[in-house]
Amino acid sequence: MKITFKKIFTKSNLLSFSRLLMAIPFWFLLENLQVPEIRFITFAVCILGAGTDILDGYLARRFNEVTELGKIIDPLADKVVISVIIIKLFILNLIPGYYFYMIIIRDLLILMGGIFIANKLGKVLPSNILGKITVVNIALVILLIILQVGYTNIIFRILYILSIILMIVSLSGYAVRAFEFIKRKNYDSI
Repeated sequence: MKITFKKIFTKSNLLSFSRLLMAIPFWFLLENLQVPEIRFITFAVCILGAGTDILDGYLARRFNEVTELGKIIDPLADKVVISVIIIKLFILNLIPGYYFYMIIIRDLLILMGGIFIANKLGKVLPSNILGKITVVNIALVILLIILQVGYTNIIFRILYILSIILMIVSLSGYAVRAFEFIKRKNYDSI
């Protein structure tokens, strides 16, 4: 498979790369969440990041620029940014340890599984809808933490519990999907 300059620097891939770079300002912004202006800027950067995530997928499909690199960099950007935010929130004691470890371990398992599957099948599997819903739910929990919505808020509690359930279900879904693709490839090669 030959990767050309045109396939690397698509509009959608550039948006994904920009989202990946957002991890740097997040690290520093989260340090000062107690300052209302910083909290607002952090929230705005979160919304901008979510916008690039939606827009890059749309542009890739709209302009027929879905690439293997895009299938890698888009979820990687999501995982890196969320991991940076989660690590910083954990360091600042704004999220409990078990929640931190659930997110980090889930993302590492999905990343390692994705690399294994890509090597086994010779192509990258795109994210599935359940994984995207899980990431959106985790992002909403993070946004509420940034906005300093307390754990006693009913909406926060619902989203928080739902995110834990979705992490478990989506990880299981990715595992089942991976085994199905491997089994199908092994069956097709016989």
